[in-house]
Amino acid sequence: MNIKEYIQSGIIESYVLGLADTEERAELEQLRMQHPEIEQAIRAFEQELERSATQNAVPLNPDIKANLFDQLGLKPDVAVDSAKLTDDPKVVQLESGGKTPFIKYLAAASVILFVISAVFNIYTYNKYKNLEAENRQLALQRDQLYANNNTIQTRLNELDKNMQLITGPDMIKVALSGVAGKESSQAVVYWNKNNKDVYLVAKALPQAPKGKQYQLWALMDGKPIDAGVLGDCNTVCKLKNIQNAQAFAITLENEGGSPTPTLEQLYVMGKI
Repeated sequence: MNIKEYIQSGIIESYVLGLADTEERAELEQLRMQHPEIEQAIRAFEQELERSATQNAVPLNPDIKANLFDQLGLKPDVAVDSAKLTDDPKVVQLESGGKTPFIKYLAAASVILFVISAVFNIYTYNKYKNLEAENRQLALQRDQLYANNNTIQTRLNELDKNMQLITGPDMIKVALSGVAGKESSQAVVYWNKNNKDVYLVAKALPQAPKGKQYQLWALMDGKPIDAGVLGDCNTVCKLKNIQNAQAFAITLENEGGSPTPTLEQLYVMGKI
């Protein structure tokens, strides 16, 4: 816990003024025993309240004061000149014999109420800002989820479309296995025997190095026919139309492809 941020959150003022709920009070009372700076902050605010009440106690206007006594049914023991009240305010004892500085307490109470209102506003504002930040974060997470969901849905639609293409009754499936030294490499060619379209699923080909690209070859009577290079397709790559073939093979070529296969870079091959 960041103690400085905790103190600045307004919880100290809320606690001292009795505005904190049971959970907040219990937490603060536990923390004040563990962190001297929290205890110091509590004492400092209590002293500030007392100091504000004392410093801001002001005498009332004589007319207001007289009206207040009249409404309370009280009379001051001593007649006080209004001009003197302005220059040197005195506390007037009440006829009832009470010694409490009534007017001063009213002024102090008004200051305390003002301080309470200000602190409560600060506390409420901090709570509001925290909730606002949380709402923004939730909105960002919601938007991210929507974006992810749309991406996943697009990929699912693409996969479904490709599956329908390669599982049709006109498709010939040709499994390409890894050659010696590259046994872990695998790929599958789907060749439409009617329209001669060729599709490739690169099941297990290593990541092509920078500047290199895999190229598919159709073999007919031992002659290689360029069937196209593998692009940035996620699942099924549609390559060139091939009229006749007895086998298919894949080599690693320079980016953009090659007119003839580099046999030293042969990865997989399979017969129809």
